[in-house]
Amino acid sequence: MSVRALITDKDGDRFVTTLRDLDEAQLGEGDVSVRVEWSTVNYKDGLALSGARIMRSYPMVGGIDLAGTVETSSHAELQPGDRVVLNGWELSQAHNGGYAQKARVPGDWLIRLPDAFSTRDAMAIGTAGYTAMLCVRALERGGLAPERGDVLVTGASGGVGSIAVALLSTLGYRVIASTGRAAEADYLRGLGAAEILDRNELAAPGKPLGKERWAGAIDSVGSHTLANVLAQTRYGGVVAACGLAQGMDLPASVAPFILRNVTLAGVDSVNTPREARLDAWQRLAKDLDARKLASTVAEIPLPDVPRVAADILRGAVRGRTVVRIDA
Repeated sequence: MSVRALITDKDGDRFVTTLRDLDEAQLGEGDVSVRVEWSTVNYKDGLALSGARIMRSYPMVGGIDLAGTVETSSHAELQPGDRVVLNGWELSQAHNGGYAQKARVPGDWLIRLPDAFSTRDAMAIGTAGYTAMLCVRALERGGLAPERGDVLVTGASGGVGSIAVALLSTLGYRVIASTGRAAEADYLRGLGAAEILDRNELAAPGKPLGKERWAGAIDSVGSHTLANVLAQTRYGGVVAACGLAQGMDLPASVAPFILRNVTLAGVDSVNTPREARLDAWQRLAKDLDARKLASTVAEIPLPDVPRVAADILRGAVRGRTVVRIDA
């Protein structure tokens, strides 16, 4: 039997993504088969479809996220009918991903969805929202609490940023949202941002130390932005870094670390251990405001993924995009 899938292939120096049939035998190894209902488009998906060294072989089904219902399972903890979510691991890298009607994956990669979420909700959150929660956990482990002061979120109009603003504001933090899109100010205030900061204030080379402005930050941008965030973090503050939209470099000094006791916590979502994933999803079920989540979401059919993937790399996508697989 075959399934419809969005497949990326390499043609010389070109990368081409097309919707076509894929034999189920080619889905990949795994002890669980999932009927995929929803996926999403993340920044990493944009990179993968552009050929930016995410996919390790071709052809490959893209999509680093999926949510759906278990059809068959030989995994001890999963049964047919279970609603599940998968973020990261090897999806869209070495294993076919979520842009297909079915997926076959190792059961250890799957998380049973909390009752609070539908499979669509799970993809409204997706890797971006799950990463935002991992960042919140990192700030908390560093000792941050609302009474310590403001928290900055960079790339606030994007997927990670939008969910981070919503989570932090619900948890009682005063949130400063940094964005390059002034038109999104009302959107960000609706998510709970108390202050909007033009990203240009952080994007250029800066001083090793600046005025202390925030107690913590979640950064998805990297490069000069992250360096400036660190330089303006208050004594004893915590910064969680999870992205590289501006670049992989970090043109900073050790000054914030040794003169202000600032902590820089790296956050990886791809290979996060299972227990941490379970905790993150339980926290999302408890701490993420459903109304705020709904305000971040746009919905598209599977054939529209390449267009949105290109848009997300240009910084032209607000919030979260969910993908209807069977539409």
